[in-house]
Amino acid sequence: MKLNEIQDLIKFVSKSGVNEVELETKEIKIVIKTGKSSGPVVYQNNPTPVYTNPTQVVTNNPVQHNPTPVSENKTTTPVNNGADDSKYITIKSPMIGTFYRAPGVDKGVFVNVGDDVTEGKTVCIIEAMKLFNEIESDIKGKIVKVLVDDATPVEYDQPLFLVDPN
Repeated sequence: MKLNEIQDLIKFVSKSGVNEVELETKEIKIVIKTGKSSGPVVYQNNPTPVYTNPTQVVTNNPVQHNPTPVSENKTTTPVNNGADDSKYITIKSPMIGTFYRAPGVDKGVFVNVGDDVTEGKTVCIIEAMKLFNEIESDIKGKIVKVLVDDATPVEYDQPLFLVDPN
């Protein structure tokens, strides 16, 4: 089983709401259990750890491996250098997937810093399981920061944009 297949399985289990999934082949046995505090946990028969963010990978060895996240929330456009961001409202990711700022490679981005958004305006796309989901703003205001780089993985409830509601 390839790494991307395992990652797709973990994403599917996370989104489905199932508490446990077990998959066994000749080479590998995978059990994915979801929990409120730790997220899915993958158990494998082979001793080589497989990286799957944001899970913990446990092999036959008694040592647990806690991988470092691939990407942290990155600010693509610094604004208000060091100013207090608590007055802003955050648009968060409603799902796990890949964040895209534009509908296509040759098309312009949905929103830039300084753009006004209204409720229902599409601000980005998140690809999950080969489906492209348009993410709409649920607030009215002005985009202050884009917190995620284009074409990077995002997690459920990860902040994507900061919006000034004024």
